[in-house]
Amino acid sequence: MIDLHMHSRYSDDGEFTPECLVFRCKEQGIRIVSVTDHNCVRANQEARKAAESLGLSYISGGEFDCMYHGRNFHMLGYGIDCENEAFAKLERAVMDQSRRASLEMLEKTRKLGFSVTEEEMDRVSSEAFWKGKWTGEMFGEVLLSKPEYEDHPLLKPYRKGGERSDNPYVNFYWDFYSQGKPCHGSISYPSMEEVADWIHGAGGLSVLAHPGANLKGREKELEELLALELDGIEVFSSYHSEAQEKYFLETAERLGKLVTCGSDFHGKTKPAVFLGEAAANSGGQAGEITVHVLKEGGIL
Repeated sequence: MIDLHMHSRYSDDGEFTPECLVFRCKEQGIRIVSVTDHNCVRANQEARKAAESLGLSYISGGEFDCMYHGRNFHMLGYGIDCENEAFAKLERAVMDQSRRASLEMLEKTRKLGFSVTEEEMDRVSSEAFWKGKWTGEMFGEVLLSKPEYEDHPLLKPYRKGGERSDNPYVNFYWDFYSQGKPCHGSISYPSMEEVADWIHGAGGLSVLAHPGANLKGREKELEELLALELDGIEVFSSYHSEAQEKYFLETAERLGKLVTCGSDFHGKTKPAVFLGEAAANSGGQAGEITVHVLKEGGIL
C-alpha cells in the first residue's frame, strides 16, 4: 500500500509527529510514504529516518499553497531537495503573515455573533509548531466545545448526526474560513507557476493536490492548470468520488501526466480520513498505478 499525502505537527492543522505518522503507516501495511506538510518541509528528515529504520520507502515531499487567477490551490512536491532555500523562504513568508490573518479571522468570527477570545485561541494552538497561527479548524474546535452554543443553528450541522459531522473541524474550515467564505483571513501566496518552478528547481515533481476539492464543479479547467508545466495529478484522494477519480485518471493518461494517491490524513481535524484510505478504497488500483508512474518518473 502507498500513501503520499499526510500531515504532521509541522502543518498548522496536523496532530502527530513525523515519527508517529511513519510508525502508524507501518502498522497499516503502508510501504511507500511521504509526509507533505503545509508550506513546510521540516518533517522530512525525521520521517525519512523513521522510515528507513522500519524498512519503508520514503519520498520527500511538501504541500504548498499557491494562487492561479486569484484562486487558492495546493501543490504537492515530490522528490524535492528539502535544503532548497525556496521552501524556507515560503515558510517564513507564511509565518510572517499568520498573526495578522488570525486576528482578521477572529474579528470576522465575532461578527457572526460568537464570543471567542485571543486567549482561548492561543490555548487551543499552544502545542502547534506554527505559533500564533490559528486555523478554521481551531475556531471550530473552540466554538463546538462551548456549552452556550450547544443549540446554535450555525454549529448544528457539525455536531453528531449533522450533515457535516463526519469531519466537523475541517468542514467548519471549508464552510466559513476558506477563500471566499465569511471568516477567511487573507495570506499572500506565490503563483502556481512560481511554486512549480521552485519544485522543479529543487529536483522534484509538481503534482496538483486533490483537484476535486479545489475545482468543485470546474473540473474541466484541469487541463488549463496542467498546461502550466505541472507533472501530475493527485487522482486518488479521500476527497474524490469514483466519478472524479475516473475523469482525473483518464485526463492524466491522455496528457501523459503522473498519477498519485494520498489520504490527506491529519489526525483529529479529519477523524473520518484514515492513512492509506485512498489506495485501499480503489481496490489496489491506486497503489499499483502510483508505484508504476513514480518509477517511470524516476522518483522510486
